[in-house]
Amino acid sequence: MRAALRQKALAVCDAKIAQKGDGVGLSFYAFFANKNDDPTGLMEVATWWIETHQLDHFEKATRIKAMLLSGL
Repeated sequence: MRAALRQKALAVCDAKIAQKGDGVGLSFYAFFANKNDDPTGLMEVATWWIETHQLDHFEKATRIKAMLLSGL
């Protein structure tokens, strides 16, 4: 996943954790607006989430943050 998307995803994880606590779950759709304004980015994150890491639809934000920080 390119650096800009990784940073955006980290910011979303941080915001969700701050708002709802360590147990909050999210899907990769949380990283995008509710409109199809970045289909390339959406597919890039979907590939990282679904194909590369075989994650469930909803995952703990803390897990996703840790994966992103570790470079996975």
